[in-house]
Amino acid sequence: MELDLSPKLARKVYGGNGGSYYAWSPSELPMLREGNIGAAKLALEKNGFALPRYSDSAKVAYVLQGTGIAGIVLPESEEKVLSIKKGDAIALPFGVVTWWYNKEDTELVVLFMGDTSKAQKSGEFTDFFLTGTNGIFAGFTTEFVSRAWDLDENIVKALVEKQSGNGIVQLHGNFKMPEPKKEHREGMALNCEEAPLDVDIKKGGRVVVLNTNNLPLVGEVGLGADLVRLDGSAMCSPGFSCDSALQVTYIIRGSGRLQVVGVDGHRVLETTVKAGNLLIVPRFFVVSKIAAPDGMEWFSIITTPNPIFTHLAGRTSVWKALSPQVLQAAFDVDANTENLFRSKRNSDAIFFPPPN
Repeated sequence: MELDLSPKLARKVYGGNGGSYYAWSPSELPMLREGNIGAAKLALEKNGFALPRYSDSAKVAYVLQGTGIAGIVLPESEEKVLSIKKGDAIALPFGVVTWWYNKEDTELVVLFMGDTSKAQKSGEFTDFFLTGTNGIFAGFTTEFVSRAWDLDENIVKALVEKQSGNGIVQLHGNFKMPEPKKEHREGMALNCEEAPLDVDIKKGGRVVVLNTNNLPLVGEVGLGADLVRLDGSAMCSPGFSCDSALQVTYIIRGSGRLQVVGVDGHRVLETTVKAGNLLIVPRFFVVSKIAAPDGMEWFSIITTPNPIFTHLAGRTSVWKALSPQVLQAAFDVDANTENLFRSKRNSDAIFFPPPN
């Protein structure tokens, strides 16, 4: 049975006045379960507060829109309060407790993608809330919580039952959340839109790679990531992950055509992708994209903290490394045809501008 690789949109899981939480389901995108990958989005309205929680999965968070505040508590560490904005990537290892808050009129939208190999359900994130109607302590008896917190049972009852929200609530406009500290961002977050470019091709595209060099915490998460911006009608050359990593891609902006080729030279997917789509490229499968005239932007996680890719076009492609005789024999062509093939695409680009 062939896997369905077609891109999908997220569906709302829960929410209210403060915002909503969306997720991609393995039942609709089977590659999530196959690849042990989870993906979700948090969208907070003004004064929306995502209650403190921890997850069963290591993740990378990426801010798609807006500005806000994030609280992060690593195991046995003090709380770090970060100002976050569009383009920020944050590595969230196992055991981290987080909360999120939006005080602005513009909706704050955060994408989460991560590894579910140790999760309760393969292909899905499960959050464990510390407070609210579905909070952890709602499941314990008052006696147990009272002894754990060394508080009178009446106080415990108020603490556990007063919050009537579930996952996301809306705070009063005059409520003062803790102020973020600039130093708390160091080592915790990287703005991919402001970071030095790893690839910059005129009229082609630009790439920022998130790895252990610029955000060491991704080593604990076990994931790498990249932000790719493809100019109008430009092409991302065919390539594959040569270290057996899966690539999970969320289309942020624009649209374009995409083809994926798998085993035995079969084209397993040919489609148009657009903003909001999530898709997964299986291990070793070759993918290529051509942007629409308005360009295309995407954020991907790769299931290794320092990914390695092999490209099948351009000066650094495998074709340029193979000897002329091998190419002649492999393609069954004469020397002139092989020489013409070798002479093309002598740039280092993984992005090719549109034809003149």
